[in-house]
Amino acid sequence: MIAQQHEPATVTRRYTGADGLSHFEQVNVKLSPVPGAHASVERSEPVSRKNSYVVHIAPGFLEDWHNPDVPRYVITIRGRTEMEVAGEQKLVAQPGQVVLAEDLTGKGHRFRVLGDSDWVALFVDTGK
Repeated sequence: MIAQQHEPATVTRRYTGADGLSHFEQVNVKLSPVPGAHASVERSEPVSRKNSYVVHIAPGFLEDWHNPDVPRYVITIRGRTEMEVAGEQKLVAQPGQVVLAEDLTGKGHRFRVLGDSDWVALFVDTGK
């Protein structure tokens, strides 16, 4: 059987660099075949979860420079946000976008809800 070629699953990782500032990078999620499943089914390694919850924020919300309290996945469900890190680099998170927030130290990032719609996201805390 010939292995199928899949488009890689990616996560935007937000992390603290050696310069003490937050940065973005695109990271491919390592996927492996699922034993006993169809050849087209793949999955990642399990992620330990401490807490998970839905966050709802009104349009126009702005949070100045800050850091997350724990590493977490932030999955946008509805609405759009803009995250800003070092060098005025910005990421607009759309529904379905996954961000791995690991910038626990340093200057952190800014965050604002864009447009006239509420922002709804699933937060999955992975640490502490």
